[in-house]
Amino acid sequence: MSNVSFVRTEMLAQQAPPATAVGFIGWVRENLFSGWFNTILTLISVYVLYAILAAILPWIISPTWNATSLNECREILAAAGSTGEHGVSGACWGVIRDRWLQLMFGFYPAELYWRPILTFALLLVAIAPVLFDKLPRKMLYFSAVFPFLFPWLMWGGTIWTPITAALGFVIGFFAYRIVSGLAGSLAGVIAAALLPIIWWLLLASPVAGALSSTLPIGIEEVISRQFGGFMLSITIGVVAIACSLPLGVVLALGRQSDLLIVKAICVGFIEFIRGVPLITLLFVASTLLNIFMPPGTSFDIILRVIIMVTLFAAAYMAEVVRGGLAALPSGQYEAADALGLDYWKAQRLIIMPQALKISIPGIVSTFIGVFKDTTLVSIIGLLDPLGLSNAIRADSDWNGIVWEIYGFIALLFFVFCFSMSRYSMYLERKLKTTH
Repeated sequence: MSNVSFVRTEMLAQQAPPATAVGFIGWVRENLFSGWFNTILTLISVYVLYAILAAILPWIISPTWNATSLNECREILAAAGSTGEHGVSGACWGVIRDRWLQLMFGFYPAELYWRPILTFALLLVAIAPVLFDKLPRKMLYFSAVFPFLFPWLMWGGTIWTPITAALGFVIGFFAYRIVSGLAGSLAGVIAAALLPIIWWLLLASPVAGALSSTLPIGIEEVISRQFGGFMLSITIGVVAIACSLPLGVVLALGRQSDLLIVKAICVGFIEFIRGVPLITLLFVASTLLNIFMPPGTSFDIILRVIIMVTLFAAAYMAEVVRGGLAALPSGQYEAADALGLDYWKAQRLIIMPQALKISIPGIVSTFIGVFKDTTLVSIIGLLDPLGLSNAIRADSDWNGIVWEIYGFIALLFFVFCFSMSRYSMYLERKLKTTH
């Protein structure tokens, strides 16, 4: 008997994988029901989620949006049969409908709401080319102008104040170009820092006043005490976040400097700020800072708070950036020296881009912490969302409301903070900082 062998001359046609191994069904089998233990955990988790949602959803889905007081909410819920053993079980959303504008804008004049709305719309336009590199680079010109447009739209007054403030940076730029060409880059940096400060402290206000008297151009002023709600939190948070990063970079470089005086000043500042609670700095900004100012000086309370929050965030940012600098291999510094780059070009072109890329998670975490810490200003009398919630609950119509207001505030903070964390993850994936 002879053996007969068979060799296939054609490949079998490719077939689709089983329906139970791909798609949603495949994912469920792989992740939720891959074994008896995972199956039990999945069923328990489903039951727990069902119990939580069954308790929360009836409270959230409450027909009280048109109520004008807590008593009216209770009457609506009683008529709907939404009462539990210990009283009303549904949420009273009428307080949000009645006071949401106050929670957003504080006591800002209602006829001027267009100004903060326009300001924050322009803020999105200004930060868009910074966050996404696919947008036209010419939009960065508006990003450079917006920091001076922002306070003018929010507080109002003469147009010459932001213009003279911007002139300080122009003076610093030309001072650096001229002095660094004559006496070196270090002297140029010192001149670029000192001359704008002299301009802002001594000359900017008289020049703005003279120009305003000659050519009065401006809009209606709004005092800082009328600021409040999320408008106040976003104002403090955005300015502190935008200013703390460059200041933190400077402090991190100063801490690693070979110049003894510069290093001592940066280390002393960082360690002092990090060793003092933010609320202490806010009390200093609220009560003690004016004592050290010349008599008759009017220092805006929100500006004082912004300065303190910025300094606080910059100290923590400096340590985050220093961690990124320490994570770079020494070969990067040696490569910069081999290319013949001076200190500032090496930092700008080689060292700092890599250090900041490594530090993205820590930087965004600091930003999120700064934004959440803006709620501490309620302790010094500024009416942020938490401060306004106390004022709303003091009203006889809404006395006793707690969860609805705090839940609404928490939801808005979550939206902002979650958006920052998602952008951080997007940036990490784009730059491939994780392996």
